[in-house]
Order: sequence, then structure tokens, then C-alpha cells
Amino acid sequence: MDLAGGASIRGRIIRSIGFTCFLFAIALSSYCQSPSPQNEGSSADIKHLFEQERWTDVLREVRASPVRTPDLDYYEGSALAHLERWDEAEQALRTGFEMAPHDKRFPIELAGVAFKQKRLSSAAGWLRRGLRLDPTDSYANDFLGTIFYLQGNLEAALKYWNHIGKPQIDAVRPEGPLRIRPALLDRTLTFSPASQLRRSDLLTSLARVEGLQVFASSRFQLEARPDGKFDVALNLHERNGWGVNLWQALLSTFSGVTYQTLYPAYFNFRGSAINVTSLVRWDAQKRRLEGVLSGPLHQNPKWRYRVGFDLRNENWSIRDSFTGPAPVLASLNLRREAGGAEIESFHTGTWGWSAGFEFSHRDYRNVLPGSTFTPSLLLTGNQLKQLAGIHYHLLRIPEHRFRLTTAASSQLGRIWSEPAQAFAKLQGSAAASWLPRSEGDDYQTQLRLRSGGITGEVPFDELFMLGMERDNDLWMRAHVGTRDGRKGSAPLGRRYFLTNSEIDKNVYSNGLISVKLSPFLDNGKITDPSGNLGSRHWLWDTGLQAKLRVLGVGLVFLYGKDLRSGNNAFYFTTQR
Repeated sequence: MDLAGGASIRGRIIRSIGFTCFLFAIALSSYCQSPSPQNEGSSADIKHLFEQERWTDVLREVRASPVRTPDLDYYEGSALAHLERWDEAEQALRTGFEMAPHDKRFPIELAGVAFKQKRLSSAAGWLRRGLRLDPTDSYANDFLGTIFYLQGNLEAALKYWNHIGKPQIDAVRPEGPLRIRPALLDRTLTFSPASQLRRSDLLTSLARVEGLQVFASSRFQLEARPDGKFDVALNLHERNGWGVNLWQALLSTFSGVTYQTLYPAYFNFRGSAINVTSLVRWDAQKRRLEGVLSGPLHQNPKWRYRVGFDLRNENWSIRDSFTGPAPVLASLNLRREAGGAEIESFHTGTWGWSAGFEFSHRDYRNVLPGSTFTPSLLLTGNQLKQLAGIHYHLLRIPEHRFRLTTAASSQLGRIWSEPAQAFAKLQGSAAASWLPRSEGDDYQTQLRLRSGGITGEVPFDELFMLGMERDNDLWMRAHVGTRDGRKGSAPLGRRYFLTNSEIDKNVYSNGLISVKLSPFLDNGKITDPSGNLGSRHWLWDTGLQAKLRVLGVGLVFLYGKDLRSGNNAFYFTTQR
């Protein structure tokens, strides 16, 4: 019993010692993981020094602390920033951000460091990271809006300023004298003095100003006032009469004389935003006379009417190519007279629509049908067509200067031929525009996708065409739509798909003349159920454009190469 009792006592002693060691280990671990009262006092002292803006003392205490925490990294980085030791400040703040990636103080303070170094794009990036952590932070929204304002990106500035009720407008004024009626211009703007300028109002106002079609360019600028408010300066380059001066009038009217075309136009009649534009072409192969009268409906800039006529006498020769061996497959002379009216609505800066009608008559002479011109294509007689369209800005990312716009249009027609026929033309498009730099328009990148189809029996001149022709807007820029002056050398058909992409590089500008070089890539295909028309293959074109703007008139010189056939194309046209 003595031996058994001794063993029991020794067991209890061993268990007691083991339990005591376990409690000691827990206590030691807690002590190591928790700041000592001395460390807590040191952190409080550093915070007190930070609030007193004693930056050198803050650095000394932070670097003397045996423990590093995100708060201490923030204090150190901020103190270094106030001492203008930018690289060290950025390193300390980045270290703290890695330890506390959900603490908004770090990206906001890093934005301040970048801003002081005049790295505005970097500062904007850090602020966006901070706002992802707290979208309601007033300081960050104000700071980011200010950066975009300094970069001249007003839409992006308003996106963030509007979150905090800014900016407040004191006055709205044009930068120079204008001939347009003041009341009409006032109705065009959806914002007013003594109010907040909202982003939606800016976009709607810009859309309606452009819809007046009397301003070659339009830009709104904010000018800061000492009281924290802003004035809105309207930078509008107005077109009046035949042109600003004699030289502009002559250049605008005679810019197409090399291809036997004049563009007489008269803008802003008596300050009413009523314009008359016309086209006169005396080319023996494709004569054309067109005139359009347009203006705000009842002097309301939300609506714009357009009435006009279009008379054509054209010779067509259908070929497989605009160059090289390409025999004439079919030919005819087309005479067409048309007149119509349209109303366009600038509902908001996000979307708008249009609707109208066209009445026309056509007939054909000197027809050599071959296997191309079937009786169903040579429909003659009177035709009535209803037009409708809508566009919508699907996506706008102003801080990245990116915009994606979609559009759709329809044409429903009936031609009283023998027998009468009805048809429908449907088209859709998506266009993306991106300005990669924070300021200016250098390297503007554009991509446009379009597709369309026709159902029913349509007259020959209603078919789609993929190729460069001044009466056509579906351009494959290495396929010329005419040969020997006659239309018909570009693919025709009832269904098409087309993409156009290009990048504009600024080369030269002196205020009167600007030059841009634009490499491009086009891809498309056009088909027709008859089998006698269409491209039969996917088309790929590439090349280079030189875009000149002289006294507000656009001139385009173009070289394109057909990657499938190897053909080269040279072309010149004007931009109206």
C-alpha cells in the first residue's frame, strides 16, 4: 500500500506540473501577441504627434517602435509625404496597404502622393481603388472630380462631383459673340445659372447643341470662381452663311471639284439654326442634284425637321473588280427622283430617335441584263418608303474615355410596279470609341460593326454595297465602287456584315490646318440569295488614311490594300 500510495502522489504531482506549464505557455503567448502598456502608450503618443503635425517627431517615434502595424505605416507614410519625401512615403503607404487592403486611407493617401508629383493618372487610379472600398467618401469623390477637371475631362469630373452635390453654377456664357438667337440657345441648354450642373444635363445639352448643326465644334468648360462656384463657358465655333470668311466659303463649296462635285451650303439663316445644304454633281456617268432644308421644329432644339429632294441619273456597269481583267457582267442607266421628310428627336444625351418617309420614282434605260439583272431587280414605278431609327449609348466610362453606342434602323417600302411589291430593310450597328490618353485626342481608336438584311423584292438601287463610293456609307476601303466613272465594281447584295476599325494619330496642327494619319482594318462579307451577286468570300482590307482639316473643311486621302486579291486602291473624298 505504501508503494501504491507513493505512485499515486507522484502522478498527481506530475499532472499539476504539466497543467501549470500549459497555463504559463498560454499566458506567455497572450503577452507576446498583445501590445504592452508601454507600446500602447507609444502608439497614442504617435497619434498625438500626428494630430499636432509634428512630422519629424512622428517619424522618430514610429521608427523607434518595436512593433509594426498598419496604423504606424499610415502615420509614417503621411509624415514622409508632408516632408515631401515622396518615394519613401509611397513605399511606407504601399506596405501598409498590403497589410490592410480594405483600409481606404492608404489608396487615398497614395493618390495625394501621386498628385503632388503631378502624376494625375496614377492619382486617379488610387482614388478609384479607394472609392471601391467606400463609394460615399466625400473627400475622395471631390478629389477625383478635381483631377478629371484639371485634365479637361468634364464628364468624368461631373460623375464624381455629382455624388457630393457639386459643382454649383453661377453663370453660363458663350466665350465669344454668337449670331444664333439667345432664346434658342437658352432652350438648347438643360441646365441654368444658380444650380448644380449634373452629368445628364451636360450630355443632353451637348447632344442638342450638336443637333442644331450650326456649330463645327462644341465644348463646355468650367471656370472656377473665388467663392467655390463655377461659370460655364460655351466654346462654340459657329457656322454662319456661306462660311466664316471668303476662303472658307470657297473651300467648303469647291472641295469636291476634283471629282466634279460642288457642295453649296448656307448655315444659320438669321440666327434660327435653319440650314440649306446641297450637292451638285455634273459627272456624265453619275449626275446628281440634292438639296436639304433643316431646322429646329417650332424653334424647339429637342426636335429637328429635314425635308429634301434627290435627283439622280447614273450609269451602272456590274463587274467583279475595279481594276485588272473584269468584263462587264451587266449594265444599265438608272433615273431616280426622290423627295421626303424626316423628324429627329434629341430626347436625352443617352438616346434619340428619328422617323420619316420618302416618295420616289425610278426607271431603267439601256439595260443589258446578262445573268445579273433579273426581272425582280428591275422594278420600276412609284415607291413609298417609311423610315425609322433609334440610337442608344449603351456604355459610357468617362474616366477611361470609352463610349459604346448602338443603333438600329428600318425601312419599309412598297413599289407600285407590275406587279406591286413590298420589302423591308433592317440594319443594326455598334460603335466603340476610346481615347487612351487622359487628355487630347491622340491615338483615338474606333471600331464599328454593322449588319443588315433585306426581305421581299427590292429595286436594284436599294441593294447594299460594300465599297468606297461617295453615295454609299458601307465602306470596304480597298474596294472602289466605280470603274471608268460608272458604279457597280463593288460587291452588291441583300445581306451584309461589316467591321471598320482605325486609329488616329495626330501629326501636325497649327490652329488652321490639322493632319492625322489613320491606319485601318476592314472586314466584311455580302451575300445575295440569287447567287449572281455578293462577295462570295470574306473580304479583308487594310491601309492608311491621311485626314486633313483646313479652315474647318475635312479632306481625306486614302490608300487601301485588298489582302485577298492584292489589289491597291487610292481614293480622295471630303468630309461634310
